[in-house]
Amino acid sequence: MTTTLRPPPSPRAEPTARRPLPGWLHEPLLHFVLIGAVLFGVDHYLVSQTDDPRTIVVTRAVDDEARQLFQSSRGRAPNEAEMKALRQAWLDNEVLYREGLAMQVDRGDKALRERVIFKALSVVEADVKPPVFDENTLRTWFEAHRHKYDEPARFDFQEAVLTDMSESTARAFADALNAGTPGQADAGLRVFKGRPHANLVDTYGADFAKALETAPTGAWRALQSRDGWRVMQLQAVSPAQPADFQALQGVVLQDWTDQVMAERRTAAVRALAQKYSVKIEADAP
Repeated sequence: MTTTLRPPPSPRAEPTARRPLPGWLHEPLLHFVLIGAVLFGVDHYLVSQTDDPRTIVVTRAVDDEARQLFQSSRGRAPNEAEMKALRQAWLDNEVLYREGLAMQVDRGDKALRERVIFKALSVVEADVKPPVFDENTLRTWFEAHRHKYDEPARFDFQEAVLTDMSESTARAFADALNAGTPGQADAGLRVFKGRPHANLVDTYGADFAKALETAPTGAWRALQSRDGWRVMQLQAVSPAQPADFQALQGVVLQDWTDQVMAERRTAAVRALAQKYSVKIEADAP
């Protein structure tokens, strides 16, 4: 017995929110302040305490935990640049922690390292002056970060789903659908609306995204994704739309201010770090 493709009760759709994430969410220093207790839970006195309070030692325990947690979250080991960034973020927090102890902001919180770091960062931030801006500055920054604000091209498409989707099965199924043959009894239909290119790449892979985007609308095609073969039908394409600076000026001002303040906070912490001597145990012979 055969039947037509049947859609599931609730087709999946892509959200259409355009507002880019504020710049402070991308600040490495703040990220590690927020989740440092989770990422680097090795006891402070085991990983960094030395006889010299002006010496900070990055031990193998710190590096090992960073690698393990990066591997767990990304599915791969960090490369050299990423490992350097992880160390630097840990060092930033260690400097803040020691400065917090020196400023005695640890009262009542000494056992909670992240709270001491937050308090020390608040003291540092109080001395950071907000940036002065003009329209030309904002326009220049907007153009350099236009990818955050432009509306990307979006794609509506369907996927015909079978339990067994080998290459031969996928191609035969696509041919049958294009010929108007009713779908198989165990086939399902997934509907996607407004998916941007970046989402296609993240979900299916770059080659798949390119093949789907260039496919003729209305035709079923067998396409290989990073997870196997799929039968897809491109239905419609909404072209990309450039962002209007005037309409987004308030958003751009906030994002630019967030980024500049983040850079100044980080610079202030790095300036404090100059009083410390840093030793990386993992690099020792």
